[in-house]
Amino acid sequence: QFQLQESGPGLLKPSHTPSLTCTVSIGSISISSNYLAWFRQPPGTGLEWIGGIDYTGSTYYSQYLKSRTSISRDPSENQFTLPLSSVTPEDTAVYYCRLRNDGNDYWGQGNQVTVSS
Repeated sequence: QFQLQESGPGLLKPSHTPSLTCTVSIGSISISSNYLAWFRQPPGTGLEWIGGIDYTGSTYYSQYLKSRTSISRDPSENQFTLPLSSVTPEDTAVYYCRLRNDGNDYWGQGNQVTVSS
């Protein structure tokens, strides 16, 4: 029913500020009526929640990343975005977007981000 696709940079140098975008194929439903979230999975570790935005536009963030990001959405483009400031090698991970609708979760395939000098 829904399809999500992440896009963004693959290889970055430290201190850059990349932005990841999730494009949602959602038919006639607006993304604004759903809970949208970003996750990441660093090498060899589990999935980590970064933050999300709900149907009211309220945003929620991991305490570890909230100072470095500000999730936004563009319903006209069916997209939501994750900027991440001043990246370091510790930000190397596969980044995933997720949409929750009626208790069902829909995931993108992931976007590998590698931070290396």
